[in-house]
Amino acid sequence: MKIAFYDAKPYDRIWFEPLAEQYGYNIRYFEHKLNEDTAVLAKGFDAVCVFVNDHVSAQVIDLLYKNKVKLLALRCAGYNNVDFRAAYEKLHVVRVPSYSPTAVAEHAAALLLSVNRKTHRAYVRTRDNNFNINGLMGMDLRDKTAGVIGTGKIGRLFYGILRGFGMRAIACDPHPAEDPSIEYLPLEQVLELSDVLSLHCPLTRETHHMINAESIATMKDGVILINTSRGALVDTEALIDGLKSKKIRGAGLDVYEEEGDYFFEDMSNEIMEDDDLTRLLSLPSVLVTSHQAFFTKEAMQAIAMVTMENIYSFAEDGELANEICYQCSKAGACPKTPGKKSCFEII
Repeated sequence: MKIAFYDAKPYDRIWFEPLAEQYGYNIRYFEHKLNEDTAVLAKGFDAVCVFVNDHVSAQVIDLLYKNKVKLLALRCAGYNNVDFRAAYEKLHVVRVPSYSPTAVAEHAAALLLSVNRKTHRAYVRTRDNNFNINGLMGMDLRDKTAGVIGTGKIGRLFYGILRGFGMRAIACDPHPAEDPSIEYLPLEQVLELSDVLSLHCPLTRETHHMINAESIATMKDGVILINTSRGALVDTEALIDGLKSKKIRGAGLDVYEEEGDYFFEDMSNEIMEDDDLTRLLSLPSVLVTSHQAFFTKEAMQAIAMVTMENIYSFAEDGELANEICYQCSKAGACPKTPGKKSCFEII
């Protein structure tokens, strides 16, 4: 197997190179993201490996298919950046459905604690020998209400962390978990009751910009918003307006809806052209991290292992347990992934 590895970073090689040697596969690492301009680099490769900010449009899929690529291996769980319907009968698409939900849940907690107690601002002050604590006041989390939107593995773990803080945790999910310890309420009530709101749901047509001017207006005054899921769950302009009016007291963001050109890259010598991201970074009530919630050694090891196992299963003509379930015009279970349920309608 010859694998074209896009958007490669030094920390990717640490985990993938030993496994590639073990499996006897040839990986060519490209620093470029996969898009319409770079798809040509995959010519002569059997598989392409991509991450969250690679752009796998219908045009890219057609180019990969034309160049005899047979497998698209995502080294991540989400696939809203892939036009997977266009891949039907052209490419097999596999993903890593879960690598470390603990890592993401714990990072969400870190964002909450930092935004609330303003430790990121305190760090900058004390580095300049400024030990004034004026403006750094937070609130006790104990006995406050926290709303969790989405109760998959990550959401449920974060729900438990909130309970550990002594908070009342409530949740909403169109597909509730069979867990009697979780208090489910309609989304409208979760928005109205929560002092802290954390997003842990996939990006679908229904959830795109679910946090918008209308939903923000129904929230408590002074709510804290945490997002470690997908940036486009939040309407950025509405968020900025909510922060400026202090309707939203603070936001901890590990994702951003237009992050593709910035996150994971060193832009310290560049002029920021994204005005909305510039405004977010300038607000003292906002903490932005660069899509690092997943980034633990346990998660990186799991990502590399599952990705290589997915490629091995394909090479050996085995069952693709982690293949995305395609929606197509045929009724019933998709013939590409027998026995699997239909997937979400992803944007």
